[in-house]
Amino acid sequence: QQLDNLQPTKFHKYLYKLVRSNTAAIEVEDYTKYYNYVQMTRLLKFMALKYSHIANMSSIGQSVQGRELWVMRITKDPNADVPGKPKCKYVGNMHGDETISRQVLVYLVDYLLTRYGEDPRITELVTTTDIYIMPSMNPDGFEMSREGDCSGEAGGRSNARNMDLNRSFPDQFDKINVQQEDIPEVTAVIKWILEKKFVLSGNLHGGTVVASYPFDDSASHVMQGYYSRSVDDNLFKHLALTYAKNHPVMRTGEPKCPDTPDETFEDGIVNGAKWYDVPGGMQDYNYLNGNCLEITMELSCCKFPPASELKKEWDYNRESLIAYLEQVHIGVRGYVKEATNGTALPDVRIMVAGINHNLTTAQFGDYYRLLLPGTYNVSAIATGYMSMTVVGVQVVEGKATDIETSSTTSEMGTSGANETQPEHQPIQPQDFRHHHYNDMELFLRRYSNGFRSIAHLYSIGKSAEDRELYVMVISDNPTLHEPGEPEFKYIANMHGNEVVGRELLLNLIEYLCRNYGSDPEVTQLVNTTRIHIMPSMNPDGYEIAREGDVRGYTGRNNSNNFDLNRNFPDQFTTITEPRQPETIAVMNWLKGYPFVLSANLHGGSLVVNYPYDDDKQGRTEYSKCPDDKVFKQVARAYSQENALMHKGHPCEDLYPSEFFEDGITNGANWYNVPGGMQDWNYLNTNCFEVTIELGCVKYPKAQHLPLYWDQNRRALLQYIHQVHRGVKGMVIDIKDGTGIPNATITVEEIDHPITTNLAGDYWRLLVPGTYHLTTSAQGYNSVKIYATVPEEGVELVDFRLTRVRSDPNGQAPMDPRATQDPAEEVFQSFIKDLSLGQGLEQLVQSTATERSFRYRRYKELSEFLRGLTFNFPKITSLHSLGQSVEYRTIWALEISNKPDKPETAEPKIRLVGGIHGNAPVGTELLLEFAAFLCINYGKNPTITRLINETRIVILPSINPDGRELAREKECTSTVGLTNTRGKDLDTDFFGNASQRVVEAQPETRAVMDLILERGFTLSVALDGGSLLATYPYDKPVQPVENEETLKYLANVYARNHPKMHLGDTGCPSNVGNIPDGVLRAAERQSHMGSMKDFSVDFGHCPEITVYTGCCLFPPAVQLATLWAENRKALLSMLVEVHKGVRGVVKDKSGKPIVGAMIVLNGGVRVFTAEGGYFHALLAPGNHNIEAVADGYQQQRQEVVVSSYEAASSIVIEFDMDNRIFGLPREFVVATAAASMTALVVTACIIWCVCSAKSNQQKDGFHRLRQHRDDYEDEIRLTSMGSKKSLLSNEFQDESESEEDTLYANADKL
Repeated sequence: QQLDNLQPTKFHKYLYKLVRSNTAAIEVEDYTKYYNYVQMTRLLKFMALKYSHIANMSSIGQSVQGRELWVMRITKDPNADVPGKPKCKYVGNMHGDETISRQVLVYLVDYLLTRYGEDPRITELVTTTDIYIMPSMNPDGFEMSREGDCSGEAGGRSNARNMDLNRSFPDQFDKINVQQEDIPEVTAVIKWILEKKFVLSGNLHGGTVVASYPFDDSASHVMQGYYSRSVDDNLFKHLALTYAKNHPVMRTGEPKCPDTPDETFEDGIVNGAKWYDVPGGMQDYNYLNGNCLEITMELSCCKFPPASELKKEWDYNRESLIAYLEQVHIGVRGYVKEATNGTALPDVRIMVAGINHNLTTAQFGDYYRLLLPGTYNVSAIATGYMSMTVVGVQVVEGKATDIETSSTTSEMGTSGANETQPEHQPIQPQDFRHHHYNDMELFLRRYSNGFRSIAHLYSIGKSAEDRELYVMVISDNPTLHEPGEPEFKYIANMHGNEVVGRELLLNLIEYLCRNYGSDPEVTQLVNTTRIHIMPSMNPDGYEIAREGDVRGYTGRNNSNNFDLNRNFPDQFTTITEPRQPETIAVMNWLKGYPFVLSANLHGGSLVVNYPYDDDKQGRTEYSKCPDDKVFKQVARAYSQENALMHKGHPCEDLYPSEFFEDGITNGANWYNVPGGMQDWNYLNTNCFEVTIELGCVKYPKAQHLPLYWDQNRRALLQYIHQVHRGVKGMVIDIKDGTGIPNATITVEEIDHPITTNLAGDYWRLLVPGTYHLTTSAQGYNSVKIYATVPEEGVELVDFRLTRVRSDPNGQAPMDPRATQDPAEEVFQSFIKDLSLGQGLEQLVQSTATERSFRYRRYKELSEFLRGLTFNFPKITSLHSLGQSVEYRTIWALEISNKPDKPETAEPKIRLVGGIHGNAPVGTELLLEFAAFLCINYGKNPTITRLINETRIVILPSINPDGRELAREKECTSTVGLTNTRGKDLDTDFFGNASQRVVEAQPETRAVMDLILERGFTLSVALDGGSLLATYPYDKPVQPVENEETLKYLANVYARNHPKMHLGDTGCPSNVGNIPDGVLRAAERQSHMGSMKDFSVDFGHCPEITVYTGCCLFPPAVQLATLWAENRKALLSMLVEVHKGVRGVVKDKSGKPIVGAMIVLNGGVRVFTAEGGYFHALLAPGNHNIEAVADGYQQQRQEVVVSSYEAASSIVIEFDMDNRIFGLPREFVVATAAASMTALVVTACIIWCVCSAKSNQQKDGFHRLRQHRDDYEDEIRLTSMGSKKSLLSNEFQDESESEEDTLYANADKL
């Protein structure tokens, strides 16, 4: 109490005396007890005084109950702020009952202070780092907690106002509704974070043993299993691993806490949201609002363990705490200063190209950007100053890379009005000449190689004369689409003799590359836009064009003499000319990228021309499109920056009467152009394109090219800016926060919907104004919203969609996800990640394999397969299906986590190669695929998960005899096509005996038996001789049942192949283009008895055939390329097999029904296997499912199938079939009972009547018998008449008179 009441100066004097007299009185204890608030305060004050040269104690605020939030600052010269030292912090005891953190941080303070000057490592750390340690953020909660309370039942977690401090920070996804007066601790910490600009932080908790990293929640707030990734995800994982790997329990990933004994964490780390969703957490706030990267460390299973555990916990955490602090020195560091006078510039934005997370400089202009080893471009941007970029900064392991302070790197020049220095001038192109193809190719390669961080060269295909159609993409991350960043394109030289656009785009490439990082406008455009530039769409035509051509036609068309701007499909006119390779390449290119805005550069006039280019009547008149206002806006944006164009009188010498107001015109109002590219862009993609005529002379002299650049430079840049107008945003699933691809965005009163990209992002160009937007997606409820587009810039509008729910009557599409268990939700997310964006591509890149490819004959193939089973016995099983004619084994290799156990709930995929022995590429690809899967199992988590969830059956060669006869480098030879009996096995699969002329070949029979086992969900056969994917049927069937699904599956393979989806096979045997690289098999070569037809008809399994290349048996050196081309597509099949619809069929008692028939859309049938399981692949969309089983009522459901989501399990419950003759059982039984009752009553009545009559007849018959002889004579006489007469008279007894007559006659006799 004396210590607490003393003034600081008196306190210091008193404490010095106390130290001298009895130092042990306040020294750190020997880890045998917890410090309460008073004890901790005294101890920290004592240490701050004793080590005042490196320690300073202060309070950042107070708790609800008035306790100070103490912070110990530890660094050399702790009372002054000096540049050059990054700030880092530890915060403990945020939850008051999680107490290990509080104690180990006190121990850490003591450890750093007592070892400074003695331990070189600690001395260097304290000297170079500004360390802040807060042992307790929630001192009130600690006072309420109880030692020994491991689960927190005694209270103390929250503050004194019962507020969880780790749910009370501002959140990026939701508003946190808390009152400031209830959370003074959070308010104080927020202020502290914003003032200090910490670089690194750790938040210490308890309850398990793991290091958790951002993000802690997601937009959907899925409680568990959803990985919420930040842009610094790899860096955060590295930081978390640094702590975990130095902790003897944490690094195992198995904390084995009593309340969660089975909970594990790979490598001892976990993404926060994936573990469980925490909105309002502190670590996310640090990252999003401060300069600080923070992770959360859970230190012990028991929240408040006995004090006897303290020494052990300190020993466990000591090295982790030190090693983590040292990470503040990785990455890059530097200063930003005013160039003219060296003044430090605070709050300057520091940007790292490709990582969309910026920080700002501190008070001395210093910055510290944590980065993993690699090469980076680092930019500094401040209002009123010229941006600066340092390109190619090398970050290595260990110490941070210093960016030197110099006028060309980290210093910034001012553009203020009072400055005398010259205004910044961008670097202008110097290379003004006409570039022929080879010259242009070298130019493009030079800039692609020289500016790798922002430039990437690729080809979209080839011209008719085999020249590459090059595209240069320029962006801060040129090889990837970044969600939210629009894609823009320029195309030139479509008409080969119109060359100005070609040269301007080469100038533009040079301008963007050379000015990136130094010119603010260029830097901004490149950082926020992905710019694709195609200098020449018609390189063949260019090569025959001639310099000086003013208005000629030589070289205008391609080498096949077709005008490419009359060669696109048209909305009003049928284009009969054959589609040209250049046209096809561009069409496929546009389908592969989410372009938003484009311009097609021409020559021959000076005007911007916008859609439509033609109309129904083919007349020269205004043909307005729905987005006429938008097109006028973007067209004017270009023309206004070109003074001559904007005047509207472009070519007075050539066309004196031609006038274009503001330098723009509607295409059809100028002249009619059917088959134009700009209209096709608008009608078939999300892209808005205009056509820009750049000058009156088509092929001007080279000496005039600088003038064209001067006239168009500003216009070219200004037009790119237009891609950032209108609205943009994300369409996401409200449940899991992931983007929804192919969602439709419509604008009221504008009949032109656009769709979202794979990641769910969209851009919609609009003129300023207020709009009513609607978004809809298959399987989701539509959402409507109003949005106002500003005069400048773009309005951000995100849509969150909820899934359609089924009503009790089954009228709405079924959404089985509503009842998914957490494990299924995790798997859904897994498949979705692989299906969207770069998921599969990243998998391919992360599993690169290097080996020498060669062809294997039968013996080596068999040894290879056996080798896989020897090396990977837990996931492989090798079976013989039978033997070939020459007694070679037909092998089947199964790969799964339980290869010898039937798991009917898992999808089963069949991969088949070598049906034609002269096309062995498929065999080699499947062998490599098998090795690839096995080698990566247990190493790559994605491959491991796919194998664990899938049964993969590989038949590498089903015609081994034919393979032995075939020869390498024989691209067209038929030797080896058949088996040794001369039979093409792909014509030998017949299910009906009536169709078979001879006995099935042994190879065919072996495979047929496997197919007839059923249970397969998908089959893929690899063949050769072309470059496409085909789907059933090979036989001439019209129409094809379930064609939509079969074609979709072939499309999935083709679009994941870098060449196949382009549709240009390039094979001599194929004529014309094949749309999307997919064809119905019969259209390629119709025949009976194919394997895929048999699979569909009798195995109830869809099968596609993939033709991997033009050459049947290419040289072995080409196998590596073929593997690279097909690896992603093969992996896509392992993902695709998990989609469609799956479920279980059972009766009301829960008993599975085996053999139930599932009818899809009234046609295709599959059957339930053991356990009542079924799985069927379906094209995306709504589908009807009928389930039929003997003795049960037929069941119907409607389901929604997504192109990017795993099939969720549905349950079909059968009722007993109560129908008889098609009528309800109850009705039939009641009717039958009534009928029986009526029959019984009727029978009784008849019996009674008969009985009565019988009694009357007895007397008459007795009297007749008295004269029996006479009666018998009468009978004999009468019997000669009809029997009917006899019967009608034999027993007559109907009147007294007749009896009396009879008696009277008898008396007479």
